[in-house]
Amino acid sequence: MTEKNRSYDTVIFDLDGTLLDTLSDLTNSANAVTARYGFLQRTREEIRSFVGNGIRRLIARLLPDGEENPHFDAVYRDFLAYYGEHCMEETAPYPGIGELLHRLKEGGYAVGIVSNKADFAVKKLRDVYFGADIPVAIGDREGIQKKPAPDSVFEALEELGAQRSRTVYVGDSDVDILTAANAGIDCIAVSWGFRDRGFLLAHGAQPERIAADTQQLWNILEGQ
Repeated sequence: MTEKNRSYDTVIFDLDGTLLDTLSDLTNSANAVTARYGFLQRTREEIRSFVGNGIRRLIARLLPDGEENPHFDAVYRDFLAYYGEHCMEETAPYPGIGELLHRLKEGGYAVGIVSNKADFAVKKLRDVYFGADIPVAIGDREGIQKKPAPDSVFEALEELGAQRSRTVYVGDSDVDILTAANAGIDCIAVSWGFRDRGFLLAHGAQPERIAADTQQLWNILEGQ
């Protein structure tokens, strides 16, 4: 399909569970910090179910009584510091991501990242793993509502000079599906990340717009 005839010219990606497999580093960081305070150690599958709504929500799910826990602020600060130092020990792009980004660049797509991960970590991981292949990367920070609010998507569209009608959001969770809906843009869900196909279908993903691998994602983008 030619660039003129295809539906999209801009792709905005989620980060964790979509471009990068960050689960081991998130799990290890969560357990290292909560151990300091004597809290329960969590499995990878528990952490998988906790992520997607930002670090504050992750910490709230780790602690008894959530944000009401008297140690919440300290654990939150410690996690930010610890994860900032250990966020690349086991993290890696999912299979085929590098090739996909190359194909998008060669195909003339504009590409960005919008994530609920802390903004400093989003930019750090973007710089290390993707560099100039993804010129715009936006994470959670003060002054802008995080997903599923559409604010960060709108900011990315402005930075990319993109139109909503020609943009698709790609992510692996119910938060991403809702974010796309709130932003008024199309969504492609991926089932290789933190949520499986059944979960995505149950949370509003269209069956024909769930990609099991990067080749299938490319085919959907190209209308094949």
